[in-house]
Amino acid sequence: QGYPAVSLPLWPQDKAFGLAGETVVVEELLEGEEVSCLCFSDGSTVAPMPPAQDHKRLLDGDQGPNTGGMGAYCPTPQVSEELLLQVRETVLQKTVDGMRQEGAPYVGVLYAGLMLTKDGPKVLEFNCRFGDPECQVLLPLLKSDLYEVLQDTLQGKLATNPPAWLDKSAAVTVVVASEGYPGEYKKGVEITGLAQAKELDLQVFHAGTALREGRVVTCGGRVLTVTAVRPDLESALQCVNRGLDAVSFPGAVYRRDIGHRAIAFLRQPRGLTYKDSGVDIAAGNVLVDLIKPLAKATARKGCNAELGGFAGLFDLKAAGFSDPILVSGTDGVGTKLKIAQACDRHSSLGQDLVAMCVNDVLAQGAEPLFFLDYFSCGKLDVGVASSVIGGIAEACRMAGCALLGGETAEMPGVYGPGEYDLAGFCVGAVERGQMLPRLQDIGEGDLLVGLASSGVHSNGFSLVRRVLDLCGLQYDSPAPFGSLGQTVGEVLLTPTKIYSQLLQPVLRGGAVKAYAHITGGGLLENIPRVLPKGLAVDLDALLWRIPAVFSWLQREGALSEEEMGRTFNCGLGAVLVVGRQEAERVLKEVQGQEEAWIVGSLTRRQPGVEQVVVRNLQRSLQTGLTTPPDSSLGQDSTPRRRTRVAVLISGTGTNLQALIEQAKSPSSAAEIVLVVSNRPGVLGLKRAALAGIQTRVVDHKLYGSRAEFDGTVDRVLEEFGVEVVCLAGFMRILSGALVRKWNGKMLNVHPSLLPSFKGVHAHRQALQAGVRITGCTVHFVAEEVDAGAIIMQEVVPVLESDTEESLSERVKEAEHRAFPAAMELVASGAVCLGDDNRIVWSHTQLH
Repeated sequence: QGYPAVSLPLWPQDKAFGLAGETVVVEELLEGEEVSCLCFSDGSTVAPMPPAQDHKRLLDGDQGPNTGGMGAYCPTPQVSEELLLQVRETVLQKTVDGMRQEGAPYVGVLYAGLMLTKDGPKVLEFNCRFGDPECQVLLPLLKSDLYEVLQDTLQGKLATNPPAWLDKSAAVTVVVASEGYPGEYKKGVEITGLAQAKELDLQVFHAGTALREGRVVTCGGRVLTVTAVRPDLESALQCVNRGLDAVSFPGAVYRRDIGHRAIAFLRQPRGLTYKDSGVDIAAGNVLVDLIKPLAKATARKGCNAELGGFAGLFDLKAAGFSDPILVSGTDGVGTKLKIAQACDRHSSLGQDLVAMCVNDVLAQGAEPLFFLDYFSCGKLDVGVASSVIGGIAEACRMAGCALLGGETAEMPGVYGPGEYDLAGFCVGAVERGQMLPRLQDIGEGDLLVGLASSGVHSNGFSLVRRVLDLCGLQYDSPAPFGSLGQTVGEVLLTPTKIYSQLLQPVLRGGAVKAYAHITGGGLLENIPRVLPKGLAVDLDALLWRIPAVFSWLQREGALSEEEMGRTFNCGLGAVLVVGRQEAERVLKEVQGQEEAWIVGSLTRRQPGVEQVVVRNLQRSLQTGLTTPPDSSLGQDSTPRRRTRVAVLISGTGTNLQALIEQAKSPSSAAEIVLVVSNRPGVLGLKRAALAGIQTRVVDHKLYGSRAEFDGTVDRVLEEFGVEVVCLAGFMRILSGALVRKWNGKMLNVHPSLLPSFKGVHAHRQALQAGVRITGCTVHFVAEEVDAGAIIMQEVVPVLESDTEESLSERVKEAEHRAFPAAMELVASGAVCLGDDNRIVWSHTQLH
């Protein structure tokens, strides 16, 4: 087309193209079909839309002059899943990555016009818009709520919340133009048949129309488009053509062959593919691409957590083991899956799966090292699978183990629509002399320390679902148990607690003789698994808090004490066996991060008597007791209002995750209502999204001054009614005005024992000074950097072999304990800042 154009004698004479026509550049002759590949971009992640193709020529058969577009269809079968993945990686993602690296992250809709040449796709143009008429076929195929997709785009959540599109559907739109277009045309011509189009289930998009005296008339060259969505391309085109017979005006010009190239392509004889049988390899590749960065974030010593190989590797020596015994465990989440699928809430299942495996491995005294997952389904939904596996990756990070690999199995005919199953596999290690249980040390009189569960965890859900059926409750019904405003589904999907990070230092201390994970089989069957045969268990249910969900299940299902004790954890997720002299110390150590109680003791087993006796279980369940006698909640059963906390971050958010885990505790005085990042697309935002916490991005690069940036942050905090602010790796120095406003309400953690080693490179300073101890400090933020009143400190020994990296890792672990504890002290009112800027302790809040 270029050769005759540049040879026209009119080109340089009548200046039809103005100054732009004075220079002609021919770079390369490309041959092939043009397609439009669009995506949403949050500055870091791209979420591709289905490929579309528009038709520029005015008349059927691609005849007549070029126009702004006479119609489009979507998706384009010429663009295979493999090719779309190539476009995503080499064009869309690469472009967004490049802009971010240049300091200009692109957030919005990115339009790439491509030509499919014999040498692969070539980029013709980029636009920052949806495109017309592509928009009219893309948005009708969007399954997700457009507003929510745009919110996720603006808040950097596309990696965890990719938009969903209608499956097995095609859209065709046809432009109806005025007579004479693209030249001169008449306006004011009445349009009829719009109501009939609606009756045919068609969508009409207006462009060049106007309302005159109650009549719709033409007011432009391209007047309107008529769009149909149907199961396939041919039926969509047929439906649109029927609509064009109804919607008309004198002289209307339109095409009836939109999508003709695609239809010809589909009619070509071809052999069967794996996708024809129901297995979409390209979708699996897209899933792997989505979860690779999430898995990589779980890397730890001994493993880099890179996905893609045939098998994963783990270096025990690099992880610090000298004479290890390997420990393995596997589990699933049972029929809790059915509730998640019914509620369309999938991400929390990842924590359930990891917890069930990791907590089992912990019973041998082992440190969890790496995790493998198995996700099987009938048809792969990339959005659902990425949500589940994203939750698994986050839970692995919480547990301190690497997500080393997994398997995604698409098995048509095995599962129904929307169904999937999960299995997990965890491998840990323990030094030969530190294995549990220590049966030879366990004896009569030893005490039992019980750790609180978060609820039902992941066992007994078949019985739970049966009770719900008998009561006629739906998952979206208001819960007769749990917190005010929660639905039944939300309470039941509360994820299983992961105990590994909390209990590993406790177990290594040597005082714990055995650990029992209260899983399938409940209290009655799990505790005996770690005991010598001659001992029995005496539990008193009045000594711990039983969540209301168990009282409700027992009452509504008329369940016996034995059924409750053999099916459910009844409020105890784990039980430790400890010598009587060590019990109080171990209890206090655990209570620093988790609800725990001394719940019973070991006795000599008597003939004919059950090995586990739970006294007062019926009484505790019937009275709905939620506060043990020594609980800090006192006798008032009214739920206390929790302090609204915001966390400011700049990066991965490991301290943020520790704060989130603390706030999940039913006894916590803090509720994290907001996470604010000054950088878009960081991992910390994804952690918050997975926890269901609102996020905001206030990009400091977009503000002309620190005061302007701080003012925006302050307005966001006010909007959410924030009362306490935690700075968790927030890499910005705040203005004096903002610090003064939030004086006594803003906390920061510093990686040294202040006032020593202020500022950056604290670990390097500690090593250079030759000190034998360092640690971390949580303090109130003051105008002088690292100078606020100290709330809490934790000591970390400095080893002779320490490097900056190894010391940093151990101090981080201390931060993950100290920061949540300090947040709790401030949120509960136990600690506040006095008028003299000194710490004031409120002893009425301490127990």
